[in-house]
Parts: sequence; C-alpha cells; structure tokens
Amino acid sequence: MLLPAAARAQARYALSGLVKASGAGEALTGATVAVPALSLGASADERGAYSLMLPEGRYQVVVSFIGYQTLTRDINLTRNQRQTFQLAEAGNQLGEVVVEGTGNLQQKLQTTQMSVERLTAKEAKLLPALFGEVDILKTLQLKPGVQSGGEGTSGLFVRGGSADQNLVLVDDALVYNPSHLFGLFSVFNPDAVQSVDLYKGGFPAQYGGRLSSVVDVKLRPGNPDKFTTSGGLGLISSRLTVEGPIKKGKGAFLLAGRRTYFDVFTRQINKANQDDPDFNPIPDYYFYDFNAKANYKLGDKDEVFLSGYLGNDAFSFGSGQGFDFNFNWGNKVAALRWSHTYNSRLFLNTTASYTGYKYDITNRLDQFSFNLASDIQDVSLRSDLDYRPNDQHTYRLGVTATAHRFGTGRLKAGSDDGRLSLGSDVTYYGQEAAVYASDIYKPTEKWQFEYGLRVSGFQSGGQQYGGLEPRAAARYSLTPTLSLKGSYALMYQYVHLVTNSGASLPTDIWYPSRGSVKPQRSQQVAAGLSWLLGDGRYLITNEVYYKWAQRQIDFKDGAQLFVNPDLDSEFLFGKGWAYGNEIYLEKKQGRTTGWLGYTLAWTKRRFPPQRGTSGVNNGDTFYPSYDRRHNLTAVVIHNLSDRLKLSGSFVFSSGQATTLPLGRFGFQDVFGADAAAVPVYPQRNTYRLAPYNRFDLGVVWQMKPTRWIPESDLTFSIYNAYNRRNPYFVYFDQVKDEQTEQVTGYRARQVSLFPVIPSVTYNFKF
Repeated sequence: MLLPAAARAQARYALSGLVKASGAGEALTGATVAVPALSLGASADERGAYSLMLPEGRYQVVVSFIGYQTLTRDINLTRNQRQTFQLAEAGNQLGEVVVEGTGNLQQKLQTTQMSVERLTAKEAKLLPALFGEVDILKTLQLKPGVQSGGEGTSGLFVRGGSADQNLVLVDDALVYNPSHLFGLFSVFNPDAVQSVDLYKGGFPAQYGGRLSSVVDVKLRPGNPDKFTTSGGLGLISSRLTVEGPIKKGKGAFLLAGRRTYFDVFTRQINKANQDDPDFNPIPDYYFYDFNAKANYKLGDKDEVFLSGYLGNDAFSFGSGQGFDFNFNWGNKVAALRWSHTYNSRLFLNTTASYTGYKYDITNRLDQFSFNLASDIQDVSLRSDLDYRPNDQHTYRLGVTATAHRFGTGRLKAGSDDGRLSLGSDVTYYGQEAAVYASDIYKPTEKWQFEYGLRVSGFQSGGQQYGGLEPRAAARYSLTPTLSLKGSYALMYQYVHLVTNSGASLPTDIWYPSRGSVKPQRSQQVAAGLSWLLGDGRYLITNEVYYKWAQRQIDFKDGAQLFVNPDLDSEFLFGKGWAYGNEIYLEKKQGRTTGWLGYTLAWTKRRFPPQRGTSGVNNGDTFYPSYDRRHNLTAVVIHNLSDRLKLSGSFVFSSGQATTLPLGRFGFQDVFGADAAAVPVYPQRNTYRLAPYNRFDLGVVWQMKPTRWIPESDLTFSIYNAYNRRNPYFVYFDQVKDEQTEQVTGYRARQVSLFPVIPSVTYNFKF
C-alpha cells in the first residue's frame, strides 16, 4: 500500500557502506560522504564504514578524500541501502598527500576529538629521513606536544609522559618495544602501514592501560584486484612487499619484509683483518622485520582479518681472544579479527591477539658462560560493538581481557667443566580486564559531545586493583569556521617499565602492579580553539593542557634491577605534573602543504623521602631529562612538478635537562697515594645542554615508467643539512700541566652523534 505524500516525506532510511581506494582496496579512514542538498555528511571510520540517516528521496552524494578524485553519484533512496564507494587516486597524488591523511580540515573543525595527530605512510615517505629509512614514529615527533628521547631516537615522550606510558597498537594488538637499533628506528615498515593515529589527550573510552598517549597503527589490507610487488633499496636496508587477491571479490593478502645489512660489511672487514694483532674487531649488527596481513569475506555480513608481525635485532661482538658477546631482542605479534555487520547501523568487531617481547644476552669468556634474559607475553580477547541508531547518537560498547606473563629475569652461568653452575628465574603472572561504554551525541549543529566510562581491573600475586576511568569531550561551534573544544580523561596503568635510563632500552623489564607497587594514575584536562582560514585551506588550533599523575616510579640509589625476586622493594613512588600550550597551523591543499607547530611546556616530578631514603633529589621537585621548555617544528612539502617533490623539516627545542658536577674536592688516601678528585653534584637536572636544532632536506623524483617497472622513484635526503653538532651527552677530561703532568682542572667535552648524513633510496612497484 502506498503511503500518503506527507507520510512518505517523513520516512527516513539508512545509507551505509564502505569507502575504499580503487585497486588497492584500502579502507579510506576519515573519507567524507556528503549530501550537499541537505547539508549533511558522515566520516568513514577505521574500517572505511559510514552511515547516514536521510529522508526518502533522490539525492546527489559526494564522496571525497584528499589525494583521491572526488566521486559524485545519484541515489534514489526508497529503502535502506548499502553502497560501497571506490575512489581513484588523483593524478597528482604526491602533491595532494596531506598532513593528517584523514578527511579534510572542515571535518577536523567539527569533530569533538581533540589532541589527535593523524598520519599516513604516503606522507611520511615524502619527508627526509635518517639514513633514508622512513620512520612513522620519527614523523610523529614533528607534531606539537611530542618530544624525542634524544638525537635520532624513535621514542615518544608525549605531554610530559615517559616512554613506557605510550600504548602502541598494531591492528589492536599491543607492541611492547616499538624500536630497532637501540631506539634509532621504529619497528613499523612504512610499506605495510596504512595510517597512524596519535592520541595525546581526550582519549576515547575504548583505549586504556597507559597514561600519556595512544599510538594506533593500522596495516594495509593488500590489493584485492591484482598481484603487485614493491620495495626499496637503501644505504642500510632493503624492503620488499608482495600483495594480491586470495580470491577476487573475496579477500586479499599482504607480505612485507625488511632487513638491514650492516653485518654484511662488518663481517667482511673483520675477516680481512683477522690476522692483524692490532686490529680491533667491529661489532656485528642487523635487524629484520616481517609483516603479514590477510582478509577474507565469509559472506555479505562477515569478514575475517589476520595480522602478524615478527621482528628481531641481533648484536654480537667477538674479540677473537676467547671473549664473545651476543645480544638479541625482538617482538612477536599476531591478531585475528572477526567483523560482523548486523545491519546498516549495528557492527561488531571481535579480536583475539598475542604479543610477546624478549631479550637475551649471552657472554662467554674462555671456559665460562653467562646468560641473562627477560620476556613478557600477553594473550588478549576484546569485542567492540558499534550502534548508530540515528544522526544524533553513535554508541560504542566493549569488553577486553588480557592474561600477562612477566619473565622479569632469568640468569644462567657456569663453566664448561661443570665445576660452577648457578641459575635463577623470576616469573610473575597477572590478569587485566576492562569494560567500557561511550556515546557521541550531537543535539544541534553547534553542540557535539563525546562521553564514556571505562571500568578496569588488574590482579597479580593475590592482590586486586581497579578503578573508574571517565572520559568526556565537547565541541561548540561559535561560527561555521570557529570552534571551541574541551576534554577530560582519567587513566590507569597496571604494568611498569623497570629502567634506570631516560629512554627505553632493550634491556628494560616490564613489571606488574603487585605488593607495594600500585597502579599509576593520571588525569588530564585540555581546552582548545580551532579556526578555519583562507577558504578552508588553513586550520589553526591552539590547545592548553594540564596533567597530574600519581604513583610515578623511580628507584633507590644502587637498586638491583636484574634477577631480583623482591624487585618491588627497590621502587620509590612520587607525583608528576605537566602543563603547556600547543599552537598548530596546517595546510592541506595546493602545490605547497605542511605544518608549523610550537609547544611551550613544563614537566615536573617529586619523590619524597621514603623506605629509609631521602627520596629523589632530597624530596625536592625536579625536571626530568625529557622536559623541554620550547619546541618548534616546521614541515613543508612542495610540488616542483608532477614528477619532482621537495620537502624540508626544521626542529628547534630547548636543551635536555641533565646533572653535571659543580666542582670537585680532593683527598689524600691513608697510604699517601695521590689525591683523588671526587665530583660534587647539585640537585638533579639543574643544568641544560645547548638547544637542539636541525634542518633536513628531501627530494622525491618520480622516474618515467618502463615496461617492467611502471612505478619507481629516487628519494634523496640530507639529515642535519647544515651539520649542526647537537649535544648527545657531556663528559669531563682532565687538564694537566705540560711540565709536571699534574692535574690542574677538568674540561667539559660534548659528544655529538650525527653529522650531516646524505642518503638515497630507490623505490619501485610493478
């Protein structure tokens, strides 16, 4: 029976589906699906899924994503419809690669989410890189509010948080140590990465377990239409990626591998000089990693995804005189996700994952061997339900559970003849669980809210911990081009990184909350303004934040951190504060794109006297080593032509906080030996090294296609182009009298790590 015209006018139907890249089949997270006649639109989520509730009628739908050709399609909506849109890459795609890689500036203006940086691998590949090795995490260091752990390192220190307070996920599976080469490179192969989201605050309720940030990495699903091979040849490593359909229209796969070849040269040098008694052997080092992903459609409503990562670093040194040293560390990650669509408004994702990290050190001196190892393993299960009943609400509910195994220390030592043998193994177990619910509520065009609650808990050694983690964010549009935003988040962290260094090292140990070691907790509030300028070509954001944290961890002087069955007795506990202002200007369209960011920030810690000690710094407040007062970054990507792209990045930051002696005093020992000079140290981190600054330059030259290689380019980069000798650390040399050889004083010496480093990489695809 036909409805009356008035009734039909009120009827509303769902237009939903996916937005993907044609050919590659990648989900275009953040693509915009708009109906201009109704001034309505929606953004695609991380699966590329979108949903719109529209009145019955005929409409022109416009689908857009920067870097891809805009698609316009006429749709007659008389019932609920599913439409999959496939966008072709723009002919000038490299020139259109964007800073955020998701959506447009108007969309970023209108969302409630703040303190988020989004990045695609395409953009990262255009920027200059150390040794030509493209690194996603190093690119994130160019965003405001993010500090590096030191020269060339890939560690992230976000809004005053330490390196272990970052939640790093790959397809929803946790990665404990995301670094290669002692932190110089990250474990993320850019050929396998689709996109990266960095949350610095205002954390959505589905994330938990860390205090400072979330790094959410999504891997590419593979090309569902044809087999392709791509890769790159660089100065220190090579990459190879193979992808293609498993069955056309059903599924696809991607395999990506990478390996360095330092060891190829060092072994040849060592072999050529093995008979030279004055030659000092060069250590061998290499790393490799391997990514795999596959997806397969079980039906119209079900799809499964399988992701995996395997990576390892190997460092070895042999003196040739009975001494051998071997150090290996690496990650294993696997995730299986089932995605089910109940209808156009209800989606379910369930993921089972495994993650493991371990290191192993082996020493051998003549007839004596020594082995030290540590590891952590997790098995997790999580399920997330998305429900979009109408244009005003988007609900998300979920539950997650994780079983932890902490191998905090395993020691084996002995002699070949069996006269000496000893060993020790310290292992703990823990269980972590959480349930959450959230809603994105849009009552009017001016107001939008996102609020949620996460309830988390942890159990280890017969002790239980837990807490409520409320999350809230709001956006108010003062004008169509000006928005005010605010957010609040409370976070718990139940696992802790046992380290006595300022940066994450492979030998650091993960330790559970147990005994006197209680969970860390932090709260963060942020407020910001977003302003769209220049007909939508520029966006300025200004955010202020304040974060306070409890139960922060440090260690007693002389703490025994390895193979200690009573490790919790070595901890000291304190408080932390971080606050600052971040200003960010970005441009996404035109021949020249890029961003400019400035951060003014303070980070403080205080550990009062406890456990028979004077605490840290005699209980006084101090600045940790990663505190930086000023940080300025500038990135520019310019299209000189369709085949030639120029990029540059500049970084300036205040000097690292460190502790240097004020002076030295001498004393004569009881046997009448020469006087010894003992350094006198002031309070912790009262000295600043020289400011850090660096300019990098990059050029991408797209080569003409050939019959065998239709796509290729040469990427040139110059790291530290003006050869700035930035301080890495400072040590002291003795100053002696030329005639008497008596020590007359001490001179500070600065060690710099990287001079100007040019590199070239050849990339290909066929």
